[in-house]
Amino acid sequence: MKVLIVGSGGREHAIAASVAKSPKAEKIYCAPGNAGIQEIAECVPIGAMEFEKLTGFAKKENIDLTIIGMDDPLVGGIVDAFEAEGLRVFGPRKNAAILEGSKAFSKDLMKKYRIPTAAYENFTDPAAALGYLETKAEFPIVLKADGLALGKGVLICSTLEEAKAGVKEIMEDKKFGSAGNTMVIEEYMTGREVSVLTFVDGKTIKPMTSAQDHKRAGDGDTGLNTGGMGTFSPSPFYTEDIDAFCRKYIYQPTVDAMAAEGRPFKGVIFFGLMLTPDGPKVLEYNARFGDPEAQVVLPRMKNDIIEVMEACIDGTLDQIDLQFEDNAAVCVVLASEGYPVKYEKGIEMFGFENFQDKDGYYCFHAGTARKDGKYVTNGGRVLGITAKGSDLKQARKNAYEAAEWITFANKYMRHDIGKAIDEAE
Repeated sequence: MKVLIVGSGGREHAIAASVAKSPKAEKIYCAPGNAGIQEIAECVPIGAMEFEKLTGFAKKENIDLTIIGMDDPLVGGIVDAFEAEGLRVFGPRKNAAILEGSKAFSKDLMKKYRIPTAAYENFTDPAAALGYLETKAEFPIVLKADGLALGKGVLICSTLEEAKAGVKEIMEDKKFGSAGNTMVIEEYMTGREVSVLTFVDGKTIKPMTSAQDHKRAGDGDTGLNTGGMGTFSPSPFYTEDIDAFCRKYIYQPTVDAMAAEGRPFKGVIFFGLMLTPDGPKVLEYNARFGDPEAQVVLPRMKNDIIEVMEACIDGTLDQIDLQFEDNAAVCVVLASEGYPVKYEKGIEMFGFENFQDKDGYYCFHAGTARKDGKYVTNGGRVLGITAKGSDLKQARKNAYEAAEWITFANKYMRHDIGKAIDEAE
């Protein structure tokens, strides 16, 4: 088979690495890809939002399967564009990707179908939002831009003053662009956060192994929210009882709700969960693999990823026995100093040869480029260093050792990824 992967980050590198393990994959392309992906795939200089060019390329090269990694093209309708050309593509159609594309839609869906989530209100008028905050809100409270905001359109406000500033930032100053035209005000939930990625074929849902990520830039969960500074899998807090509850009251009901709404979902649903004192509740949905969750979940998957994805497309997921290794994985993100605000690019990196022939160690490229035959930084999150181990402690030790194998001038990382592992004991 010829496979095309759409995207350019660490998630797409992890997907490409999984596809490369499949005996079915004869040739892999990635658009636009990055410096690491080009070692296992032919990178094509087409942007993820250039639907006409992408479908044209897929037809010209007789691509058998296209995998969409990123949220923007999914929400924009890339799957519909591929299907209209008679091409096989993995991911939800536009009318199903709204599950991630609009937080207001997903909250209304959960309310309608009684899927456990935080209490909330949706607002399109800043004055109405302020009025609600002044009269009915309990603090701390959460403000969310409705649309896609690179994982950064969520503000946790401890006081009324902070919340007023947040309304201005999201709805008036449009810090997150049109994503802030509608805003969700949501009760603040406490508990452990867990991420569960699932494969879905429109009616059947198969959960992958659990994961937990670290969104804040600094150690001790301080600093600004980022796209993710590291992650670990499995979560020691995601017990068999919690899994059984989620399958019955969250996972299957979500798939059934989307089908009932005439929006059958095929692809990956990412469930962001909060394990509250009142039981698990949905924080958010994503309509694709998480980044960096994919970097710890996919290396532990035993199945042929192409077989699973084809079953999702064909509606035969119930015939797949989804299996994961009985071990653990930790991913430490190497970022550019100053991320997520301001940072330099184009800095040369060294040490990639240390990963050659090292079983259970992975260097997933995110913001990288090749310049004059050298690897250089090309983004805020540069690399995802993932290592497996017999348990979480061993995986964390291995990941932090491997994080030292790569050097570059403005390298920055958190030193406490997976610290919750200690608390679980």
